[in-house]
Amino acid sequence: MIYNTDKIIKHKVGLLNLAEALGNVSKACKVMGLSRDTFYRYKSAVDEGGVDALFDQSRRKPNLKNRVDFQTEEAVRLSRN
Repeated sequence: MIYNTDKIIKHKVGLLNLAEALGNVSKACKVMGLSRDTFYRYKSAVDEGGVDALFDQSRRKPNLKNRVDFQTEEAVRLSRN
């Protein structure tokens, strides 16, 4: 049984706990209205990184082409003060 009261991942933990309590992943997914694929993604995330891995990860990659060099940023920051 996994315990976490964080509102953001409570439903994800609930699905994992329900499947464990029922002993049947299909029934738990049907009750929660989620697919088995979703269950197994949650389960593999917990197996690999613990409960903290259930928090949504940003998939955005920073676009470094839009960055200017540090000296320019620093000069602009200093000129504003």
